[in-house]
Amino acid sequence: MITVETLKEYGADVNQGLTRCAGNEALYLRLVQMILTELSSETLGDALQNGDLEKAFEAAHKLKGGVCNLALTPIADPLCELTELLRNKTPGDYGALYSRIVDKTKELSSL
Repeated sequence: MITVETLKEYGADVNQGLTRCAGNEALYLRLVQMILTELSSETLGDALQNGDLEKAFEAAHKLKGGVCNLALTPIADPLCELTELLRNKTPGDYGALYSRIVDKTKELSSL
């Protein structure tokens, strides 16, 4: 079960996330569950696999907003890097970054 304590152990900056939720712990935890559902969507992975970098950028950018606002640092770091590579259409190892995002999402889901 995801709690503030398990999120701290996971590496999230819970204080920053709670600040953005006006200190409302129940709201923060509910939003974490919501973004977890969005992260589990296949939209980003499918777009990357299909080479649709525009769609991949849109999906990554949307996820980045939620993840960063909730200060889920272990996911935010590779997601921000991927978003910027896609924004600039920079050739890179999108698959490796996406794998890190998936791994950290699974880790968060298992809390």
